[in-house]
This record gives sequence, C-alpha cells and structure tokens, in this order.
Amino acid sequence: MTWDWQVFLNDDGSGRTYLRWMFDAWGWTLSVAGCAWVVSMVLGALMGTFRTLPNSPWLVRLSNAWVELFRNIPLLVQIFVWYFVVPKVIPPMRDVPGFVLVVLALGFFTSARIAEQVRAGVQALPRGQRYAGMALGFTTFQTYRYVILPMAFRIIIPPLTSESMNLLKNSSVAFAVSIAELTMFAMQAQEETSRGIEIYIAVTGLYAISAFAVNRVMALVEKKMRIPGYIVAGTAGGGH
Repeated sequence: MTWDWQVFLNDDGSGRTYLRWMFDAWGWTLSVAGCAWVVSMVLGALMGTFRTLPNSPWLVRLSNAWVELFRNIPLLVQIFVWYFVVPKVIPPMRDVPGFVLVVLALGFFTSARIAEQVRAGVQALPRGQRYAGMALGFTTFQTYRYVILPMAFRIIIPPLTSESMNLLKNSSVAFAVSIAELTMFAMQAQEETSRGIEIYIAVTGLYAISAFAVNRVMALVEKKMRIPGYIVAGTAGGGH
C-alpha cells in the first residue's frame, strides 16, 4: 500500500484544492456545532430549571415532556423531520436555510440532555441554599439566578464537557441533508479521488483536534469556576 498525501493539493474541479475544501468543511462543522451549542445551552438551562421549580407543576410537566420527546427520538430522524416535514407543515419555514434547520434539530436534541444535567445539578445542592435565598427575601427567580444556578453549573461542568464533545461529533449527521461539513467532504472526496485512507485519516484528525480543544477549554472553565472546598453530596469519602 502506498500513501499519496499529494491528493490534498489536487484541484477538486471547482478551482480549489481538496485541502481548501476540507478546511472549508471543517469551518461548517464548527459552525453547526457552535450554533447548536448555544441553542442547547439556553434551552437546556431553561428546561432543566423548570423541572426543579417547587410551585409550578405545569412548567414541570412541560419541561418533562420536552426532555422525553427530544431525548427519545433518534437525532437523524429529528433532522429529517426538521428538514422535510416542518417546512411542509409550517409554510414560512420553507425559506429557512438548511443550516438553520440542522442547528435547531441538533440544538433541541442536545438541550434535552443538558436539561437533565441541570436538573441533577440543582438537586445535588443542599436544600439550605434555596432556604438561604428565601431568608434573604429573594423571589424564586432571584434565588435561582443568584444562588442556585451559579453553583449548579459549577457542579455540572464535567458532564457538560462530555456533552459538548458529543455535540461536535453529532454534527456529522448534517451530511444527511447536504450540509457541506467534514463527513460529507470525506464521502465525496473519497469517491472522487479513490484515496479514502488519506481522506478519512485527515478528517479523523480534525475531529480529534476539535474535540480535544473543546475538552481543554471546558477544563479551563472548570478550573476557573471551581468552588473551593465544595463537595457534592454523595461523593465525600471517594468510596473509602
């Protein structure tokens, strides 16, 4: 077997090299993942908070339904629904770019998983935190904003790191609706050049670099936001 890394310097037929095409596709991958991450964090934090509200049963039911709906339907099916079904049912959505539809599908899917993590983070806090906020005269909104959520998010940064990396990898399903991201590049370039080994090794390397960068950024955030001396209930003792 011989290697031919010069394939990336060949013209792809449109006036650009395969190397340029690959980096353009990498940009689309990062764009899809980054935009979906914002959507998922906003909705996930909102729905996860709703699931822990003590005096709002209808919000609890709504957020539970949200989590169960988007968590239990395969991501690829959700992307097809957003891309092929939603524009048929809601005519104004026909003019929405496919990129936006994929971002919404991926963001909603991931938001259900983040909502569960936010709920777990809030419920991991001692009840005294909520009571302390109430004793200070805070409303429920103020208690969550200034007391509960800042601590809960510090607790759940490790699982959020894994979820962020999963979101980056899940962005690869965007190829199914012709978004020109890395996976689609790999499939098309391999067909055109017959150099699948080189193409897929390079694409795998870019995915690995991206995931490692996310991991390092989240590790830095965790280090900066760590609560000194705080131990989540149930973890003390480390099993000793």
